[in-house]
Amino acid sequence: MNDFDLRAGIPLLVKAMAAAGHSPHAQLVQTRHRASLVESWDVEPGATVLELGCGQGDMTAVLADAVGPEGRVVAVDVADPSYGAPVTLGESAARLAASPLGPRIDFRFGTDVRDLSVDFPSDAFDHVVLAHCSWYFASLGQLRDTLARVRPWARRLWFTEWDLTPSSGDRLAHLLAVLIQGWIEAAGSHGEGNIRTPFSRETLLRLLPEVGWTADGDGWADTDGLQDADWEITACLDLIDGGERLATLPEPVRHLVLSQTDVLRAIAAPHGNHPLAAYWVTAR
Repeated sequence: MNDFDLRAGIPLLVKAMAAAGHSPHAQLVQTRHRASLVESWDVEPGATVLELGCGQGDMTAVLADAVGPEGRVVAVDVADPSYGAPVTLGESAARLAASPLGPRIDFRFGTDVRDLSVDFPSDAFDHVVLAHCSWYFASLGQLRDTLARVRPWARRLWFTEWDLTPSSGDRLAHLLAVLIQGWIEAAGSHGEGNIRTPFSRETLLRLLPEVGWTADGDGWADTDGLQDADWEITACLDLIDGGERLATLPEPVRHLVLSQTDVLRAIAAPHGNHPLAAYWVTAR
């Protein structure tokens, strides 16, 4: 547990995020969530952090605040800087780079750590972080290879993701939106959405020892107020209504997806859907 309160600096962190110009309340909620996670972890001032799947930098900003002026965050993402809407990854990185946090952050877009040209010395980092990015991997095998690749570089792993087990009925719409997108991907119709390989917490715990990590802690993060359920439901329905990717599915899978989408339409609210819970796991 950090001996300082990250949440006290949240307003300044939000100002450093380009997305705050489009939706300040959404950015505030997202930043609060990530600050609560980092407060549960031992990310000390002066630490070096490798963040995988940094995206627009929601977690990057919080990590940079946590490590302080003497720390360093290397923020990596496989996507190109032009990826993202309404704010691209590059635009968000430029905004963060121009803030007081900028000197602490090294953004590296278009970078896959599985590429042998990407390398760091053993124990170059105190921590490696994956925060709400693992379902974006194209396959579980890709995630396994990534976790194995970074194992020699960092002493600790901090991992957080949505939990596939809904804790209440009002979270079923988010779950269905996730599973439908996962089924489409698993059936071979690949896209560039946030949901490509959804997997359970138990799957992660089985995977970690296979690649040299030993889980040594876990917990739960409050997700109330996060907008991700609404975002994923909209993304799922837009995907179905578009029709192009459905056309490539085997007929039995297509009928299953359409039936599950009927259920999603029936149970999803117009807005304000409750998100799934999020878990975190630490490992050495």
